[in-house]
Amino acid sequence: MIDLFTKCVFECLGTFILILLGDGVVAGTNLPKTKGHGGGWIVITMAWGFAVMCGVFIAGPYSGAHLNPAVTIGLAVAGSFPWCDVAGYVIAQLIGGFLGAVVVYLFYKDHYDLETDPDTILGTFCTIPAIRNKWRNFFSELVGTWLLVLVILAFSTEGETPQVGMGSLGAFPVTYLIVAIGMSLGSTTGYAINPARDFSPRLAHFLLPIKGKGKSDWGYSYVPVLGPVAGAVLAALTFIEVY
Repeated sequence: MIDLFTKCVFECLGTFILILLGDGVVAGTNLPKTKGHGGGWIVITMAWGFAVMCGVFIAGPYSGAHLNPAVTIGLAVAGSFPWCDVAGYVIAQLIGGFLGAVVVYLFYKDHYDLETDPDTILGTFCTIPAIRNKWRNFFSELVGTWLLVLVILAFSTEGETPQVGMGSLGAFPVTYLIVAIGMSLGSTTGYAINPARDFSPRLAHFLLPIKGKGKSDWGYSYVPVLGPVAGAVLAALTFIEVY
């Protein structure tokens, strides 16, 4: 039996890898003088899918690889995860996301020093909507996360798993799921669908001494946190009703 501390360590490590690779591809395609500059949205969505896959490989056998506070909360609402473990998982995910963003900054520091647009810098850490309409942006995050959590829960009905999470899908199917959500539903907000993917890197942006970074846009920050949580809860309620 794996204890909660060990599970949280792997949630932290898996989320760290997720953000290291996910924010890393955004930095690599958008910052100046990188060899991947201008790679575009397809490269970003594909790499985010592979980032989740790597996190699942690492954390799946030990924690279920939630890697996302919204997933953890949604599974708890659905009765597939114990509420007493939720706080530990969420804290571990937030720490992993923060550390991943810090390492991305250190990795690309020379390129950050050349960037003069504060929005480009901020966009390598967290999401910025294509069109700022907070209610519509909230809805976009809700729908994307609803789909993510519903698929995870639906797949969990196929058999018993020690820890239900993205790891229950298997690394390769969850990759396709994340890529599909990004390509189909991610273009409006940058598809956070994960508070640890947005809040923690945003906090890193706020705290790090980044040249020319500008503001961290805290006025928008609640959207990619509350939207995914609301979507996860709605997915859990849908699952309970349908299954």
